Amino acid sequence: MLKNVLISIVVLILLFCSCKDSGQADSETARGKKMEIKITSSTFDDGGLIPAKYTCDGADISPPLQWDAVPEGARSIALICDDPDAPMGTWVHWVLFDLPAETRELAEKFPDDETLPDGTRQGITDFGKTGYGGPCPPSGTHRYFFKIYALDTKIEPVAIADKDHLLKVMEGHILGQGQLIGKYKRQ
Repeated sequence: MLKNVLISIVVLILLFCSCKDSGQADSETARGKKMEIKITSSTFDDGGLIPAKYTCDGADISPPLQWDAVPEGARSIALICDDPDAPMGTWVHWVLFDLPAETRELAEKFPDDETLPDGTRQGITDFGKTGYGGPCPPSGTHRYFFKIYALDTKIEPVAIADKDHLLKVMEGHILGQGQLIGKYKRQ
């Protein structure tokens, strides 16, 4: 009888441990894996040329952007546009955050306001202002990365965030991300 009780206890312990380990692995995988978000523009293809209208050689307005579904549990969306090919290091063209999680597009000529009525906020760019600043490479063809992030939080209010501050506070809160690359060369 005692032998049967001990065997039952051992079996229960083994079952409990295997269930616990399996659950931990699943939750770690879920936390570590970020959903990919497909971001597009109706005015240029991924890896394609950005029309001059959206640069310093044109109207210098933001291009229209669209993206597919964001992960469940997202509370806000952030977007950063930068140029890693700039001669003095990566140049930041746009810092946008606290977009409502249900947002699926940004219209052309997005406002430059620091805070919008829906709670969307914009950080400071390397142009020294909020809002979009279009491509304006001094020479050669540059790449412009439009990076989107789905976050499980909203960003705590600060004076005016920049890209570095935003990336720091987003750590551990990114549920999904994606990017669209456009190129531009001045004529």
